[in-house]
Amino acid sequence: MSGSSNPEELEPIPAPAARPRAMTRLRNYFLTGLIIAGPLGITAYLTWSIVQWVDGWIKPLIPQVYNPDTYLPLPVPGIGLIVAFLALVVIGFLTANIAGKTLVSYGELLLGRMPVVRNLYSGLKQIFETVLAERSNSFKKAAIIQYPRPGLWAIVFIATDARGEVAHRLDKEGADVTAVFLPTTPNPTSGFLLYVPKNEIIELDMTVEEAAKLVISAGLVSPEYEKLASAQLQKNEDEATASAG
Repeated sequence: MSGSSNPEELEPIPAPAARPRAMTRLRNYFLTGLIIAGPLGITAYLTWSIVQWVDGWIKPLIPQVYNPDTYLPLPVPGIGLIVAFLALVVIGFLTANIAGKTLVSYGELLLGRMPVVRNLYSGLKQIFETVLAERSNSFKKAAIIQYPRPGLWAIVFIATDARGEVAHRLDKEGADVTAVFLPTTPNPTSGFLLYVPKNEIIELDMTVEEAAKLVISAGLVSPEYEKLASAQLQKNEDEATASAG
């Protein structure tokens, strides 16, 4: 009787698992496409929503004679946004001269005599001046502090030195403190205002935008420190060269 009766020699060699590899590649392609298309789609959607929201407010105020939608078969998106931008530029130009400043002063004096409106207006004005004014250094640096207890570290945005009664009270205690904003994850627009001693604040080289991305992503999106260090070194060298020249 010819042939071998060994069962091990009769077992077929298993074929490579091609299907799991194909599924793995398909999943990787899907995730890669999602990473590329997701941010682009969300950005486009938010931008389009803002444009439509501004158009909904401004377009009804534009006279029909100057509204392009009157003469075109389809509505033109962004007209309200352009008109709002030009209107803000004109308002800023008019209030930059003496007559405009005088008119604004009288308007603020009138608002200051209204019990509820004056508190709302003054608070909003201080916020806009702090955030948008070029002379303000608020939220220009990111830092880390130990919070909520020693040994745990949290990212904060440096706001400004303590002012008013808070500064007066803390000066009596011998504490030189700085106001910082501690954002929450994943929504950095909410958080806590903390007054922290300056010697307990460690400033970071990353920008506020990069720190905000780090907070929003719960630590998943972190800027490369080598690039930050080299960029900061180049910036220091340029400043030293400019001051020497």
